[in-house]
Amino acid sequence: MKSKYVILASALLISVATFAQKDQIKSAEKALKGGDAQGAIAILKDAENLVVNAKDVEQAQYYFVKGNAYLELANKKVEESKNLSLAAESYKKLIDVEKASGKVKYSTQAAASITEIKGKLINSAIADSQATKHAEGAKKLYDAYLLDKNDTINLYYAASTAVNAQDFDLALPMYEELKKLNYSGKGTSYTAVNKISGNEDGFNSAKDRDLAVKLGTHEKPKTEAIPSKRGEIYKNLALILVQKGRSEDAKKAIADARKANPDDASLILTEANLYLESKDFETYKKLVGEALQKEPNNADLVFNLGVISANSKNNADAEKYYLKAIEINPNYANAYLNLAALKLEAEKPIIDEMNKLGTSAKDMKRYDVLKAQRENVFKGVIPYLKKANELDPKNEDVSKTLLGVYKALEMTAEAKALKATM
Repeated sequence: MKSKYVILASALLISVATFAQKDQIKSAEKALKGGDAQGAIAILKDAENLVVNAKDVEQAQYYFVKGNAYLELANKKVEESKNLSLAAESYKKLIDVEKASGKVKYSTQAAASITEIKGKLINSAIADSQATKHAEGAKKLYDAYLLDKNDTINLYYAASTAVNAQDFDLALPMYEELKKLNYSGKGTSYTAVNKISGNEDGFNSAKDRDLAVKLGTHEKPKTEAIPSKRGEIYKNLALILVQKGRSEDAKKAIADARKANPDDASLILTEANLYLESKDFETYKKLVGEALQKEPNNADLVFNLGVISANSKNNADAEKYYLKAIEINPNYANAYLNLAALKLEAEKPIIDEMNKLGTSAKDMKRYDVLKAQRENVFKGVIPYLKKANELDPKNEDVSKTLLGVYKALEMTAEAKALKATM
């Protein structure tokens, strides 16, 4: 008989606890309706330990009220980011409970609130970035991704924003996740100009965009290809790993990426840049050769080959590559500047020899020959320096070098005109 009384007492305790929990949820709802979201959360915390044993419908109601309370605080700008995340967490638990029970009461509203939270996180992240609070923005974009993992572009933007914040510890796991997903971001953009706002709006498909144009709300439809972002992703991943002293991991990451995406030329460039960073110029040149087979008109690649050749004191090859870069892109300012710098190197041995000469008739005759050679060097670089200055007028190195050449050649009028623009 004694054991029966114990069982009965336990049943009564459970019943009392259940009624108490119901009362707490109702009290929390009442506090929330009265505008006291903080009070509602405090009430719900008292019921937190009991909710795991509650009926499914009560668990769902508990998480629904809790999510609403956190969302209300976020809407009032009280620890906005933290409370948006806590609200989303509560709504997701609610959806899981109702999915498991097969009884749906709050899930539709919760899903709508999650979509609202996702939008708020993204908008808040954009505002953070505009205020140069990149780390905060990156975390919010990552939270937005966690709410909807199908929308992987938010993970990409979170990683990029973390790099802008120079927070590589934050960025690294994001890039590693993008690598695991083999994310490319490649696609097509469908846009049209909103007639009322004048802004360019994006659409999910050409059909949706064309319908808006047909209805008269939009104009100037545009379709653009969105290039793959894999090269950038793996480049940043590799650079972060190198910075952390994990060069071999960086090389492996790029090698894995190339195996998975053999036709992606941007990944060859990323691998090449990695070897350039580690000063393995031979491997770099080999990889650049591969990339040039795929992109023969890539001026940056050709220019970098010029830089490597110049660093290796192979001036003939350097000049060839700089001229080729200019041929591909006539407005490549750095190619003109480097070409001028390359040619100006011929001045040093001339000056060295001039300084060693004496005052004999023979030495004076040699001096005049060397002086003419030096002037020819200066005359030869003027076209390149003028073009570089035209393309990049704010570059002080270019303007100062050109000014020095004008003075050396006693081109007073040209020097005075250039100085007036500096």
